[in-house]
Amino acid sequence: MAKLGVNVDHVATLRQARGGSEPDPIAAAAIAELAGADGITIHLREDRRHIQDRDLKIMRQTVQTKLNLEMAATDEMIAIALAVKPECCTLVPEKRAELTTEGGLDVRIHQEALKVAIEKLQAGGIIVSLFIDPDPDQIKVANKIGADYIEIHTGSFADAPTWKEEEQELIKIENTVKLARKLDLGVNAGHGLNYTNVKKVAAIGGIEEFNIGHSIMSRAILVGLDRAVRDMSELVRYS
Repeated sequence: MAKLGVNVDHVATLRQARGGSEPDPIAAAAIAELAGADGITIHLREDRRHIQDRDLKIMRQTVQTKLNLEMAATDEMIAIALAVKPECCTLVPEKRAELTTEGGLDVRIHQEALKVAIEKLQAGGIIVSLFIDPDPDQIKVANKIGADYIEIHTGSFADAPTWKEEEQELIKIENTVKLARKLDLGVNAGHGLNYTNVKKVAAIGGIEEFNIGHSIMSRAILVGLDRAVRDMSELVRYS
């Protein structure tokens, strides 16, 4: 049965739009956990566009489930992670101009630097996941350099313009799960998943956790965060 990690970045995005103190992602994380979230995900970006260092430090003290820190594999972020010690760090690509993460890490090109980052984080007792596209070559290199988990970038599936292309992307995800499991890699998934399309991915089986943010926060505006988390939790657990 899959777990749900709730990304609360967009609560911070709304806060930063006014430069004030609300809404507070700390409070959102607590509500999400009470509603059944199995973990909280935040992305501390280099430009601090939403989540701030203060948010990370307080969440490390208040999150009762699992704290997953999405981050670029930079010296600054590695030092912060080792100081705060979330349960898991998910290494992601990061570009200043992007609105959201646009794709998976190119593990093949950056494998030496990623290997060093993985070793440093693991030495600090932190589980390391790599956010990558459903590409078998990327999976094999992720395993080679010592990652504990992969998180499958599901954006191409979510954005597929036709039913046929969606099915092709779903097959890629399914094959990725099979290969990762064969290599003893843990498997998570996320990006672009919503209350409609998540059921197809969850039905594959073998995915331990879905990390979802935008769709949950969008629904929360209409029905409340507690209800939005409960509804998504039911979909990922019982599809």
